[in-house]
Amino acid sequence: MPEGLDVRGLEKSTTDKAKIVATLKDSFAHANAAIKAMPDADLEKSLDWFGGKNTERGVLLFVVRHAAEHLGQSIAYARMAGVTPPWTEDAQKKQSQKKDAPAKD
Repeated sequence: MPEGLDVRGLEKSTTDKAKIVATLKDSFAHANAAIKAMPDADLEKSLDWFGGKNTERGVLLFVVRHAAEHLGQSIAYARMAGVTPPWTEDAQKKQSQKKDAPAKD
């Protein structure tokens, strides 16, 4: 865990958007650094994982899949609430610019 992060009280710690975004960015940066620091030789080490066994590589694969699942849920929720994800907005702008550009002869 990143130093100073209270996971148990995180959900109720703030409603300030800037703090939430900063905490999320810090969390991803911390995870990225921890993953990069893992020696390749350790990836097949076995460890206890939710009442069973897994390898460090298996845990990393779980983290990637789990993050993707949450991203998908966030996208679906945002779209239901009428929010357009930034990458979709960018693509829509590019599409619109192509339509408005003069035709090349």
